[in-house]
Amino acid sequence: MNKLQSYAKGQWYSSNDGLRPCFNALTGEKIFEISSNGLDFTGMLDYAKDKGGKALRAMTFHERALMLKELALYLLSRKKEFYKLSFLTGATKLDSWIDIDGGIGTLFVYSGKGRRELPDHNVFVDGNLEILSASDQFIGQHICTSLQGVAVHINAFNFPCWGMLEKLAPTLLAGMPAIVKPASNTAFLTEHMFRVMIESGILPDSAVQLICGSTGDLLDNLDCQDAVAFTGSASTGQYLKAYENIQLNSTRFTMEADSLNCSILTPDTTIDSPEFTFYVKEIVNEMTVKCGQKCTAIRRAIVPRDLMTPVADAIVERLNRIKIGNPQVDGVKMGSLASESQRSEVRDRVVELSKYAQLIYGDPNEVETTGADSQAGAFINPMLLACDNPLKDTQVHDIEAFGPVSTLMPYDSLDEASLLANMGQGSLVGSIFGYDDECVSELVMKTASFHGRMVLINRESAEFSTGHGSPLPHMTHGGPGRAGGGEEMGGIRGVMHYMQRTALQGSPTIISKICNKYIGNAKTIEAAKHPFRLYYEELEIGQTLLSKPRTITLEDIEKFAELSGDKFYAHMDEKAAAENPFFDGRVAHGYFIVSMAAGLFVEPNPGPVLANYGLDDLRFTEPVYPGDDLTVRLTCKQKSYRRGKGYGEVRWDIAISNQDDEVVAAYDILTMVASNNEDFCDD
Repeated sequence: MNKLQSYAKGQWYSSNDGLRPCFNALTGEKIFEISSNGLDFTGMLDYAKDKGGKALRAMTFHERALMLKELALYLLSRKKEFYKLSFLTGATKLDSWIDIDGGIGTLFVYSGKGRRELPDHNVFVDGNLEILSASDQFIGQHICTSLQGVAVHINAFNFPCWGMLEKLAPTLLAGMPAIVKPASNTAFLTEHMFRVMIESGILPDSAVQLICGSTGDLLDNLDCQDAVAFTGSASTGQYLKAYENIQLNSTRFTMEADSLNCSILTPDTTIDSPEFTFYVKEIVNEMTVKCGQKCTAIRRAIVPRDLMTPVADAIVERLNRIKIGNPQVDGVKMGSLASESQRSEVRDRVVELSKYAQLIYGDPNEVETTGADSQAGAFINPMLLACDNPLKDTQVHDIEAFGPVSTLMPYDSLDEASLLANMGQGSLVGSIFGYDDECVSELVMKTASFHGRMVLINRESAEFSTGHGSPLPHMTHGGPGRAGGGEEMGGIRGVMHYMQRTALQGSPTIISKICNKYIGNAKTIEAAKHPFRLYYEELEIGQTLLSKPRTITLEDIEKFAELSGDKFYAHMDEKAAAENPFFDGRVAHGYFIVSMAAGLFVEPNPGPVLANYGLDDLRFTEPVYPGDDLTVRLTCKQKSYRRGKGYGEVRWDIAISNQDDEVVAAYDILTMVASNNEDFCDD
């Protein structure tokens, strides 16, 4: 048997002590051995902080995001290798696609969001500035910076690829190194993908390390700059969350645990409704995809009492079509559980559930398989139970069989359906299938606080939905109570988990320097020539142009009204405008003021500014009357490379003031500015 290796301090390491076998889930054959005995866990933490952390923090968000994209492309080019190993975990091709392509897709999503939503800098500006005194020279601004520790990722057995990559994507984008600890049963797949990542040479040295085996004394050496992200059973998660050293140092801990997720069918549904078909199909999918080994799977199907029998019959009819066996054989739709120990666990839980619910489909002990030995491999039937009185037999809301098992339970009112949903004591996900918007809305309002995510399916969304059990990198993945109280992914929210929010208080100039962004009334730099004549590299944050004034006339207002067709009374009728509580008389159109401002600050000749592609945060703060003299201040606010494009994005702060130095309008404009750096253009 081959030994799985850990990757520590830049080298691969294997142990000869305490070896445990890993099995082929389809045949029961021992295929690998695993142990981390002898690893220098403290040294791994130090190495990550000294090398990986410093290297990542020196990169901007955009550089890290491009690194994720490059890594995703490389993994995609090697994915056939991962599929070959994935079959040994009992996964079908669809299961493997969710795990492998889904994980790689998460890297792509975070790469895109990092470049669109984060600055080309290593400090994230969180929210707007706060005015803290009568003077505009003392302000407050929240920022987020990378933690200077290590993220420890403890992953579950059911998604050996996605489980690793969905944690690594926000962690690396945040600028934090990680130590990955996969579950032993399926660690051989994680180890191979990790090995490919190291071979790529894309990540900085020691940005990632791998522990195949136990974590030893790793958790005893964490401090306040470290973070732990755990996925697995609720009992193990609670044990780790209460770990003495984690508590002592307030080490960040996020937990995504198994939960008894529910799906509700609304009472307006009939057996002829599209939602009825969608619901039955989704229950069967959630029972059979990954052999039901998903922390997001539907464990409790909550249906109107009069639909209990039709729903059960329809589910059974679909389950009868599911062929179980070797995933590489044509027609097989469900593989095996990940291990024999997992099969024993599921059987035990079904026995417990059967005390409170009737087993109406599936034999836990006998299964017919195609292309495989049903006893040698960890195969098991999908099993459907029904609990007639789930308000009384409350144990059905506590016992989870982590496999292809779901329990039907009836309700007689929306209040009762909501109560049953919430009796799971906190779930990763709940779903509602129904076309009556009033019913769906009421159920959401009564159950959302018990769920981390809610999926609302009807005939309008079903075709496009990714389904009940599919966490997406754009949305948070976690839930309250039993589900762990954590949030993973969630787009940029997931990145912020690995950063520290700090409140800065000081002058606009120093805060602008730290944020690499013009803020408030920071000191400006008078440009030697018009800023629109400067290439991207020549522009500096704070460079400012003050325009010549322009007098607004009544003729200007009337011409703009004719040209635009906007003849709102406040622009056209002196008497009516004066009766408006906001105006003293006729006022200029706000959009005319914006257009006029462009005429004052734009340099018209061809040059480095290629295009204006947007305007943000426009506010009209004072009315403009005929006879007012307006001046525009144009300030370089923020810059962002568009690597490989030959240009960068420049955000400009625009402030339009009248003759009394009152700001009458303020906004940002966004332009594309050419680079004069050949290396940049050819990147």
